[in-house]
Amino acid sequence: MKPARIVVLLIALAAGGIAALLAGRSDRPAIVQAPVAPLETVDVLVAGSDIALGQSVTGSELRWQTWPATAANANFILRSDKPDAVNQLAGSIARSPFFAGEPIREARLIKGTGSGYMAAILPSGMRAISTDVTPETGAAGFILPNDRVDVILSRRDREAEKITGVEVHTSQTILNNVRVLAIDQTVEEKGGQRVVVGKTVTLELSQGQAEMLVMARTQGQLSLALRSLVDAQGEKSDIVDERGRRSGVSVVRYGVTTIQTPK
Repeated sequence: MKPARIVVLLIALAAGGIAALLAGRSDRPAIVQAPVAPLETVDVLVAGSDIALGQSVTGSELRWQTWPATAANANFILRSDKPDAVNQLAGSIARSPFFAGEPIREARLIKGTGSGYMAAILPSGMRAISTDVTPETGAAGFILPNDRVDVILSRRDREAEKITGVEVHTSQTILNNVRVLAIDQTVEEKGGQRVVVGKTVTLELSQGQAEMLVMARTQGQLSLALRSLVDAQGEKSDIVDERGRRSGVSVVRYGVTTIQTPK
């Protein structure tokens, strides 16, 4: 057989094989993908920027954001429920901070109409009371709003002096783990500020604790001891005042440190 015929024959066989292969593939059923259900979403009211404690919220700091419906919490504010929520909440005061993009919760906002922001951010039943501090009695200015402190009373013990005949000084923790609301007029940390050296500190206390603090100021010098963020709360108990009556306030008593100095 001539070489030319052999080449033609091989080409024909190859073409036939390719055609048969393609025909076989076309007989396979096409794979049909199941339709994907569209994700159901809702519009949730979120903070458009960081909102600090005690800050008055404006409409420009609130915005609507698309949110998966299955992830929407019952406490979230939905546009379908409150389409005018931005205008309704404008002017509210934040009782706790919000981060940008965080859903807004009405329980953490309060209308401060007719009163200052301090009254608005105070929890129910609590009081804001101030006392003087110095760099020596206020942890050198490292105490900031929302920190937790112990209040220590240092005073002379006149009764012990009558017995011992020497000058006696005592030191006692009278209030434990109380929240700092403000240092002077500073109620938040701004501009990377880390130290606030103020002359007045405002504490969040119950009514009974506030009465105790006022009485303690007349007895001696008050100092604030800054607590660690990870420090556990101490055990709470009632104490007995100098007249032998129960104070009825929840405090921690670590004992009294006494120093005797010869007169």
